[in-house]
Amino acid sequence: MTLKIGLIVGREWSFPPRFIEEVNGRDEGVTAEYVKLGAPAIDEPCEYAVIVDRISHEVPFYRTYLKHAALQGCTVVNNPFMWTADDKFFDGSLAKKLGVAHPKTVVLPNKEYIPGIKHDESLRNLQYPLDWRGIVDYIGLPCILKDAHGGGWRDVYVCKTLDELIANYDQSGMLTMVVQEFIEWEHFVRCIALGQEKVLPMKYDPRERRYHVEHDHLSPELGARVVEDSLKLVRALGYDMDSLEFAVRDGIPYAIDFMNPAPDMDVNSLTPHYFEWVVKNMAEMCINLAKNPRTQSRQVGWDRMFAGTRHGDSAEPEIPTGGRIGDGMPAESASAADRADPAVPAGA
Repeated sequence: MTLKIGLIVGREWSFPPRFIEEVNGRDEGVTAEYVKLGAPAIDEPCEYAVIVDRISHEVPFYRTYLKHAALQGCTVVNNPFMWTADDKFFDGSLAKKLGVAHPKTVVLPNKEYIPGIKHDESLRNLQYPLDWRGIVDYIGLPCILKDAHGGGWRDVYVCKTLDELIANYDQSGMLTMVVQEFIEWEHFVRCIALGQEKVLPMKYDPRERRYHVEHDHLSPELGARVVEDSLKLVRALGYDMDSLEFAVRDGIPYAIDFMNPAPDMDVNSLTPHYFEWVVKNMAEMCINLAKNPRTQSRQVGWDRMFAGTRHGDSAEPEIPTGGRIGDGMPAESASAADRADPAVPAGA
């Protein structure tokens, strides 16, 4: 029986057809195609072994379906339950817990709320006014104000004074914002991490918003730490597809953003060189997941809840071995084979 990989995408034009071509050309007993959805029913099985999700953060209907697909046994890249729970404040707290360097960060109450929220009654748990001076004393200036749930450089502000910080916050509407220490970096790295095993650290300039193909841009020691920290984070989050950004200051890589579970995979952004690395390794990862399923219901703890069923199945569920917070998976550097890959910069 041929296994199927489904792809859910938006306006992407370069990665989707190239990925489908790569999977279908490998003759592995696995095919790839675009997912087509009408109005799924709750008892409708999912026909895909794997679904790659590139757009559900913008289309809520897809996220709703993907959670159903995961329950039916499909492996969704990325796990829609974890993605729903993820935000930049949680990520910072997670990094600190894992021993990964991260800028000082605080989360702010929303400036505005949905109709029906009565400030003097509905928000009785909030302190008012905020201690803005205390926040700046802790974070320092300049600082970064950004949407805790945002991406793609949207709603990100560099604030040089307390007045700038408050003025930008006052325009944030119903977004939940975080304030973050500004890292004056001497080197910037953006990584693509796939399958919780492979990491491609690329030199990136956020001012130009472009990659530079320089394989030896990291020292062996710094490259190894970036790879190790990336693996710690994606394994804790359970992300099989993610991009992570590190701002290097005084030789220390600070993980400043890693909530990117639908990373940019456009050929014009990545450059043709890195684009081919992503296509080939995404195909390899998805084919492997199709043949060796990872039960995502187990990752979110459902096996314990469903251990006893109407049919008398009360077997003790197997404890998961990876892909979620608390599994205790060791962080490893890239394998020797990965380090030899010419697409991976020296030190990775």
